[in-house]
Formats: sequence, C-alpha cells, structure tokens
Amino acid sequence: MTTHSLAAFNWAIGTGQPLGVIAGVNVLESRDLAFTVATQLKSVCQELGLPFAFKASFDKANRSSITSYRGPGLEPGLEILRAIKADLNIPICTDLHEIEQVEPVAAVADIVQIPAFLCRQTDLVVAVAKATSAQGGIVQVKKAQFLAPWDTSNIVAKIAEAAPDARVILCERGTSFGYNNLIVDMLGIEQMKSLGCPVTIDATHAVQLPGADPRTAGASTGGRRDGVSVIARSAIAAGADGVFLEFHTDPDKALCDGPSCLPLSAAKPLLSDLKAIHQIVQ
Repeated sequence: MTTHSLAAFNWAIGTGQPLGVIAGVNVLESRDLAFTVATQLKSVCQELGLPFAFKASFDKANRSSITSYRGPGLEPGLEILRAIKADLNIPICTDLHEIEQVEPVAAVADIVQIPAFLCRQTDLVVAVAKATSAQGGIVQVKKAQFLAPWDTSNIVAKIAEAAPDARVILCERGTSFGYNNLIVDMLGIEQMKSLGCPVTIDATHAVQLPGADPRTAGASTGGRRDGVSVIARSAIAAGADGVFLEFHTDPDKALCDGPSCLPLSAAKPLLSDLKAIHQIVQ
C-alpha cells in the first residue's frame, strides 16, 4: 500500500507509519477557539509522537436547516487556517463544496477533503485532484453513506485519470442504516485499503444521527458522543491507518454537530489508546 507524506511537516500515513491524526473543530466558530484546539492537539500529538494535521471547515454547506450556522465563509476561513498553519507549523485539512473554491483552498490546505455527499461529483473530484497534485497536497475522499466500500474504486480511478500523480486517502464515515442512523462496517476498511490508498476513520461523523437532534425537533443532526471512542478503537484494530476526530472546549455549545464531537480533554487518553492499538496491528 502507498504511503503518503507531507515532508515539510513530517506528517505521513500508511503502512509502516505511525497512526495519522487529522483532528480539530467541526467548523470555524472563532479564531480563538481554532487556535486553542489546534495548539492543544498539536501538544498532545507531539507528546505521543503522532503526526498531526489540523482540520476545520470554513463552510458547512450541507445543513439540515437554512438557519443552521455554516461558518465564516471562504476568505475569512482560509485566513484563519493560513495563520494556524504558519504560526503552529502544522498541516491543514479542510473541505470544500464548489469548483470555484478548489484553487484557493488547495493553495492553503495540505489535505483537501471531498465531503461524502459530493464524492461522486465528477467535475469537483477532477478539479480537486488536479489542484492538489499541482500543489503537492493530498486528497481525502469521504466515502458516501450510500456507497459500498468497493464502490470507492471508481472514485480512485477517476482521480488517477484526472491527475496521475494525485495522492488519495479514503475516509470511512459510516453507512446509512434505516432512518436517521449510521453504522460502520469494519470489513470495509480492508476492502478500501486493497485499492492502494491509506484509510482513515471519521469516528465523529460515524456516530451521527442524521436529522435526529431532539433539541431542534429534527432541524439538525443528533449524535452519540459516547460511541466515538468505540468506533475509533474498532476501526484502528481493523486496520485503519489514521483517525479523523473533532473536538470542542464545550461540545454542548458547539455551533455544529455538538452531539458528535468530543471535549478537548478527551484527546490525550483516546489518542493514547489508538496509538497502542495501531502499534499492535502494525
């Protein structure tokens, strides 16, 4: 299996590498919160010897309600991410939704993430593949909730055809299971790895209950926060190369997906466990 690296930051993921960590906040709420979370996660990962990339979204386009908080937007969001990257010397991961966002995002983000619900949008996938390849970055594709693990082979092939030098990470984030529920098929991790791509587990979004937050009568997504560590540990034991996690200083007050994110204090104990499991599997 291919190993991908970001040499400027000593970040790598794949066979023979330490557990790759992509973690941060769901959406940029403020500059201070982003820097607080990024600084603490960097410290934890340095202590544990784990490669760390900070993740945050500048816009959450896929919201249950038109009134839901979406983020600061492209330009203000990228300015914050650019500052974090420069001040803390860490790679950045962020997602996008429109072709017009690709070039400016690829110029800042070292890992450009294609959201699950857009992973089959050919024009967007091709544009991201070309832009990240030109910038020396990495594409992380989230497997859609409606796709089988082996269906991601078409996405990988599409990216390779558009940009032969493009580097791809596949991200498992759960599969729709009836109404308002997701499950994770751990067998899918090895199936996606067989495509020659490192695989991460988005344990945060895998515990979502789409459109089922009782606090808003279904106008936002619910979640099972206690299940994040269960999904993460299970996926690393099943062979995942990295983990995708979202944290907040006060999850119950988070402006997006609070029921699924973890308190910042949970980072060190969980990542310590995941590191130990990953070492055993390796």
